[in-house]
Formats: sequence, structure tokens, C-alpha cells
Amino acid sequence: MGLRDFLVQGVGKLIPDKIYIQIKFFQYFHKFANLKNPKTFNEKLQWLKLYNRKPEYTTMVDKYASKKYVADLIGEEHVIPCVGGPWKSVDEIDFDTLPDRFVLKTNHDCGGVVICKDKATFDREKAGEFLAKHLKYEYYLISREWPYKNVERCIFAEAFMQDGSNDFLPVYKIMCFGGEPKIIQTIQNDKQPNETIDYFDTEWEMLPFRQNFPNSQKPLEKPAKLDEMLSIARKLSKGHSFLRVDIYVINGEVYFSEFTFFSDAGLAAFEPKQWDHTLGDWIKLSQKEN
Repeated sequence: MGLRDFLVQGVGKLIPDKIYIQIKFFQYFHKFANLKNPKTFNEKLQWLKLYNRKPEYTTMVDKYASKKYVADLIGEEHVIPCVGGPWKSVDEIDFDTLPDRFVLKTNHDCGGVVICKDKATFDREKAGEFLAKHLKYEYYLISREWPYKNVERCIFAEAFMQDGSNDFLPVYKIMCFGGEPKIIQTIQNDKQPNETIDYFDTEWEMLPFRQNFPNSQKPLEKPAKLDEMLSIARKLSKGHSFLRVDIYVINGEVYFSEFTFFSDAGLAAFEPKQWDHTLGDWIKLSQKEN
């Protein structure tokens, strides 16, 4: 049984959140997190996992339900439309009603995505097996990211979006602190073996650090819609100590992707290490979050 399956099916689920978080933190950083007086970015994200739990976070991390949440705040023109669902199981999916190209997703985890570029040659059985497996994942248990715990799971279909000839859309992940965008992660070849991540400030000056992926050989150019992207991130992150707002720019239009409360689950080391403290200083914690 692999580690992920152990956490989903094994005795790992019996470990209390606080103890589990410390075990996980030690695994990555070879020390325990200072949860009484957290200083670094990664320590503060662990603190927020434990002490910042609001019901609306469940809606915000739900990849299906968040669409309406975001549309109500910034307009449905910034939300990738659904073309099918939601479905509680693979057996409910009515492929005949779907367009020739679409994207199937599970709403409660990371990586539960199947892309169909041609329905005539699409392997429905293989896609169904993959999605059924993802529906079973207790994603919350992997790193104890509380907002995912109570998401009512489903599968849904999104419109297939393409920008020119790009096989994989670049992703802009805007890290907001106290409702203010400060850092933009740019992801190229997302979830592929050659994935790269670069970090920019809001003036599009590249920042000299990395985390769990290498920097790219050719960083992305400054988006023409950068000001609009930052404005959207500012509106969506208002009132949150830390929130990452993930965005696509497709054919010149800005689209919301998803919310992330705990970037890389708060388990990605910084190189150089001082950036862990720099970003940590930007997260202001208060007892009212407890």
C-alpha cells in the first residue's frame, strides 16, 4: 500500500490533526513546526490549518461550487463554464450530451482531471476508472487541509479551453496576503514531468528563489492583463490572512481557476531559506481566527 492509500484507507486517518501535521512537517523539514509562535510561511500555514476554519472555505475549495461563488463576486464572464454535471458517480455521466471536446473533473481533490479532445476516440472506460478512483480519495487526510474535509464529492464537465497552439495552459497563481497580491507564481507545463515555476512580484520583476520545482529556462512575459488579474485576486482574497488565487489567461481573457488556502500544503521548502521568513512576515495571524 502506497503512502497516499495508507492515509486514505489505513490507520493514518486515526491520528489527530495536530499530531499528524507535526509528523508531516518533520518529514519535510526535519524539525517540528513552532505552532505556539509560528514565524515562517510554512509554519503559519500549518497554524492556519488548525485554527482558521470557516464554513465558507468548504465552498471555496469545491471546484464546482466555487464557480457560482466567484461569479457572484466578479462576474460569470471570468468563470470557465460547465457543460455537464454534477454527477455523484461515473455511472451517471451522460457522454451523449457532452460536446466533442470537454474536461472532466472531480471537485474535491488535486489531479482528478481527464481531458477529452475528441469524443469519437475518447476512452470512456479508462476515464471512468480514473475518476472513480479519485472520487474515493479523502484528500483532506493527505496533508490535513481542513477546507476539503466536508466537500460533497462529484464529477463535472467543463468547457475545453485552448489558447492558440498551447498543449498546456500556463497558470498564474497569485499569492495574496491580507487581501493584497504580492507574489505571482507562473506555472509552465502544469503537472507534467517538465513542469517549471517562476516567481514574480506585482511589477513583474522575477524573484530569486524556488521551491519544489525548477525555474524555467524561458520565463513567461508580463501578461497584458496583469492589472486585471491583480484586481480580481484582490477582490477574491479580501479578508483572508493568506489565499492563493489561481488564474488562466485564455485568448486575452482572464478566467478563475481555483482557490488554495495552503500553497503546496505548507510543505515546500524555499531556496534560499530566508524567503520562508520573508513570506511568513506577510501573514498576519490573529486569535479571532482560532
